Amino acid sequence: MITRDDIEDMTCLTRDEITAVAEHEHMAEVSAATLADYMMHMPHGPQKVQQMICEDIREALHRDDLVHARELYAVLHHFVSEHPEAVRGAQPD
Repeated sequence: MITRDDIEDMTCLTRDEITAVAEHEHMAEVSAATLADYMMHMPHGPQKVQQMICEDIREALHRDDLVHARELYAVLHHFVSEHPEAVRGAQPD
C-alpha cells in the first residue's frame, strides 16, 4: 500500500513546501503533493509555487500571525535555495 510519505517522497519538494501549497489551495497534503509536483514540471510552475508561499506569508502577516509568517519565510528561503528557477527573472537552465 502506498502511504502519504511515499507520495511526498516522490516529489521534488519538502514536506513543509507541500504543506504550504496545501494551505494555499485548501486541500489535503496528498493532493497538494501531486499538484505541486505537477506544477514544478510546468513552464513557470516553480514561480507559481513560490508565489503561493509568498501569498501565504502575506496572509499570515495580515492576520498578525508572525510565528506562522516566520515559518513560511523559512520554507520560502529553502524553496528558493533549492529551486533558483522559481525566482522571477531567473534564467532557465
